[in-house]
Amino acid sequence: MNPLFQRRTVLHIGMALTASTLAPRARACEYFAPTLRVTHPWTRATAPGANHAVVCMKLDEVSQADRLIGVETLVAEGAELAGPGAGAAGPGLSLLIPAGSEIVMSEAGLHLRLLGLKHPLEVARSYPLLLRFEKGGVVDATLNVDYARFL
Repeated sequence: MNPLFQRRTVLHIGMALTASTLAPRARACEYFAPTLRVTHPWTRATAPGANHAVVCMKLDEVSQADRLIGVETLVAEGAELAGPGAGAAGPGLSLLIPAGSEIVMSEAGLHLRLLGLKHPLEVARSYPLLLRFEKGGVVDATLNVDYARFL
């Protein structure tokens, strides 16, 4: 084997090992604001003609009380809170997130509802999702379409 090739191979392996120990670990489907973490925003695929989609996610690692005050995405005209406890959040999109809390948004519980879908959401696709927090600012996340209910 060519000594130059062996040397390059050893250098590449060494650089890869060094980079893997120095680089921060990537966290799939986690998004951070200065005040909290958003984990795995997802929805189901929607049937053609569907008007809304339910968005589920987890909000945790809340270091300071904050409030979700807005949601924007290219696939819908707007969003609202829905499910048990949504009425307690008050009118409009305003969800209080107490310090130290963990809020799990699920289909059976409190969740976001995207309104006025512009097209069907397809399995295995992802779409941009902006979450606005009162203190934490804007979190640029990705909405994953995990699976379909109607199939």
